[in-house]
Amino acid sequence: MNETVRGTVEMSAAMLILGTIGWFVVLSGQPIMDVVFWRCAFGALTLLIICAALGLLRNRLSLRIIGIAALGGVAIVVNWLLLFSAFSRASISIATAVYNTQPFMLVGFGALFFAERLTLTKLTWLAIAFAGMVLIVQSGPDAGDVGTDYFTGIVMALGAAFFWAVAAIVTKKLKGTPPHLIALIQVCVGVVMLAPFANLSQLPADAWSWAMLATLGIVHTGLMYILMYGAIQKLPTHLQGSLSFIYPVVAILVDVLAFGHRLHLSQIVGATAILIAAAGMNLGWTLWKGKPPIASPHPIK
Repeated sequence: MNETVRGTVEMSAAMLILGTIGWFVVLSGQPIMDVVFWRCAFGALTLLIICAALGLLRNRLSLRIIGIAALGGVAIVVNWLLLFSAFSRASISIATAVYNTQPFMLVGFGALFFAERLTLTKLTWLAIAFAGMVLIVQSGPDAGDVGTDYFTGIVMALGAAFFWAVAAIVTKKLKGTPPHLIALIQVCVGVVMLAPFANLSQLPADAWSWAMLATLGIVHTGLMYILMYGAIQKLPTHLQGSLSFIYPVVAILVDVLAFGHRLHLSQIVGATAILIAAAGMNLGWTLWKGKPPIASPHPIK
């Protein structure tokens, strides 16, 4: 199996795993704060074992690198809290579609802090994504059996995308640092950050809840991270970007098949507009003459 084929398999598997994360969050039956805490705890244990097996624990990281990685960890943890909270309010489908406005958050950061030029193509993709957002918001919360705070869920998903973009910007400062170590630092930060707020005095009493929480940490964090970063090392950027859209497609299918959520036509059109615009931004599709955008890094999701 050549590098490209292996990388494609790894990236596809990672995105398939990510697409099911909402299902495990909902079925765990636990408060979101506890879900994220245990994801970090099980993820930290898994990544510690992986880093030890790969000999990465012998790497000496400077305090500056550790501090930057920890800052990214705070952003990632807030991202998880907001996204998981959005699932029960706006449905997994809508929350995931809105969450995929991440590339536009990165473009905004690039323009504000790095003086990156906003091309007509970028602005057009942004306008298409915004139109998709308007369609989703105006359609209302009755897309099946979803939570009552529909608009709050959309805002939370947007907030999650914002903090993902923050983590991506921070990750740019860690070039050359083994990604597995970055992930380990980030989930350890999550454990410390959420321990005071997690309900550790009343732990889940059933094996099912523990199985869901362990899967979120071991599979959706540890294994997914290894697969995704292994793929990133093997694949060209355009292929990474195209395969990353397996994630929202699988998430929407899971929402429909597992929870019976059905989207209105306007919501389908809106979600499709966002995903097409995000694909255009990630993959450098040009609508007008100009330089294609540079693909963004992939921090832990």
